[in-house]
Amino acid sequence: MNTEQQTGPARAAASPTPEHRTIRPRILYFGTPVVLVSTANDDGTPNLAPISSVWALGHLLVLGLGATGQTARNLAERPGFAACFPAAEDWSRVERLAPLTGRDPVPPGKPPGCRFEADKFAAAGLTPQESELVAPPRVAECPLQLEARAVRADADASGDLVVVQADVLRVHADTRVVVPGTDHVDPSRWNPLIYNFRHYFGLGRQHGHSHRSETPAP
Repeated sequence: MNTEQQTGPARAAASPTPEHRTIRPRILYFGTPVVLVSTANDDGTPNLAPISSVWALGHLLVLGLGATGQTARNLAERPGFAACFPAAEDWSRVERLAPLTGRDPVPPGKPPGCRFEADKFAAAGLTPQESELVAPPRVAECPLQLEARAVRADADASGDLVVVQADVLRVHADTRVVVPGTDHVDPSRWNPLIYNFRHYFGLGRQHGHSHRSETPAP
């Protein structure tokens, strides 16, 4: 029997079928990117909020928001916003934003210790960068920035959450994460901040290459 034939059963023995049990986790953050959402307040000043429920389908962006937060209120009245994706190493700046709210007084349902902050950019040590198509500023430190406009907002069955659908109008990317001469983000250089069951992670090594990818395999 050759070496290759021997390693197959050995690997199988080392990886038995997992044993599962029923659990009831409080949250289901399986590992989603963090996005900093910049919206416009009534007086024209920006509000900045970290969001951990976000996904995209083509150029449709979907956000999950708390119904009582300032971001949901702003988008209901002024639909333009900037969605900026921080790099993994900027997790501490994101965490500075986590206990802050743009609502005064602090709305019910916010976690203990949450406090009002008028200038969240300054509080997190982040730099506002003028947007081109919407009023709220982008976050200069974020390698990937989207300008978008909310087109629909629906309350969930409980009334505690709002699901926002938005059209992405423009994408800005740090040149260091773009494949030279193309419009493609280089996945080997782009390391977004991931919110994984309320812990901050970056991406690990690549395990495979999709047949639909438009960038070369490493």
